[in-house]
Amino acid sequence: MDLPFRHELALMPDLRHRLRQLRWFRATFRSSARVVSETFGVRFEIDEAKLTRAFLDWIEVMEAQKRFAAVDRADFIVFAAGLVLRELIRQAPAREASGLKEMVETEANAGTAEIVRFWPEGFLYTNYCVSAILAVHEQEFGNAPSIDKCADDLRTWWSYRENASEMPAYAVAFLDRFLGAEPNWITPDRAQSRQAMQRALGSSPVSEALRQL
Repeated sequence: MDLPFRHELALMPDLRHRLRQLRWFRATFRSSARVVSETFGVRFEIDEAKLTRAFLDWIEVMEAQKRFAAVDRADFIVFAAGLVLRELIRQAPAREASGLKEMVETEANAGTAEIVRFWPEGFLYTNYCVSAILAVHEQEFGNAPSIDKCADDLRTWWSYRENASEMPAYAVAFLDRFLGAEPNWITPDRAQSRQAMQRALGSSPVSEALRQL
């Protein structure tokens, strides 16, 4: 998956906290759409009301589970981005408006361009969230997760689009899969059900785990 916006995000100080502010969320999402447009020759129209609703719904859901950030902060960053992805797919604030007539396809980007052509809006949402994860991890921990090869597999994107369109919470699981983690397909939008959280809680004394939660 080509992630040209990742480097632009990484230059923004205190990214983790800025993305929790509506103006920065909207600005970075629009910038991500611009970069994807410039890279692949697509054009997006963005509904600001739907984008704002996606942000507000995300904040509400994320705040209700933010106590799990104290259990495994690195995994919670991925989970929080998955919740963003869920809301973007649910609210659908972007629409590809060029009809894909001016797509830029080269030998170097052929695989990704195929995915963009198949689901331009889904690629935009996913690219934004993955870029944010990598940039925040670089700022917070000095390194970033690797992208699994399935993120470049069109067959995976067929399944992703079909399942997330029916149940947006599956977007959290597919994002985990793209980052090489084992997805939770049963309750993907519950932090306590994540394997990393379960491992972290299991390695802590019961009293400490209860205190954290």
